[in-house]
Amino acid sequence: MSNLKDKVVLITGSSKGIGADMAKAFAAVGAKVVINYASSETAAQAVLTDIEAQGGQAVIVKADVSKEAEVGALFDQALQTYGRIDVLVNNAGVFDTCAIKDSKEAEFDRQFNINVKGTFFTLKEAATKLADGGSVINFSSSTTKVMFPGYGIYSASKAAVEQMSRVFSKEVGRGISVNSIAPGPTNTELFLTGKSEETLARLAASNAFNRIAEPEDITRLGLFLASDDAKWISGQTIAANGAMA
Repeated sequence: MSNLKDKVVLITGSSKGIGADMAKAFAAVGAKVVINYASSETAAQAVLTDIEAQGGQAVIVKADVSKEAEVGALFDQALQTYGRIDVLVNNAGVFDTCAIKDSKEAEFDRQFNINVKGTFFTLKEAATKLADGGSVINFSSSTTKVMFPGYGIYSASKAAVEQMSRVFSKEVGRGISVNSIAPGPTNTELFLTGKSEETLARLAASNAFNRIAEPEDITRLGLFLASDDAKWISGQTIAANGAMA
């Protein structure tokens, strides 16, 4: 991925999980990274420390992606720091598991505000502030293709992300590619919280490799989609789930 050297990569929600792994991986191949967080300042600082210890370049910017003004400030600060933004990775996201009949309006609002409005606001900024020939990578979920009880609202939010991505890929122009990654179960704090060993074993057995993904399994796909090697791929949702679905 040598063609990622010196590209500026803005990754939302990159203080933990897949986003943090991506931030470190992009920096390791010579990209300049904008680490974004909303509340986990200590974790964001730890990502920055790891990157700088390996000789990489990064900056931390706090912003809640569900708030349009903060997203605008996030992009502006990235531009002030590095002068351009080449890659946008929309990784920030939340999920609650609950049967639709038992879900509360607040749970619906939280997931749609961050997962959907967050993507919407960043795409609006990217339309004019992402560099020509850039790349947008949005995060969907493999739950959009399976009927996991309890994932109705979360899956709906990610289906919305997929459709916005497809339409935006036709609208944005300027040589910008737009794709979505749909991970399956992945070994992150967000995903593991509240799940029993029995549940995790069942999920691991649902794919062809009998394990849940590690963050780097998803990161490798992100690096490829951000690279010049992937420029003819656009408007697609690519599952990274070990043949789960």
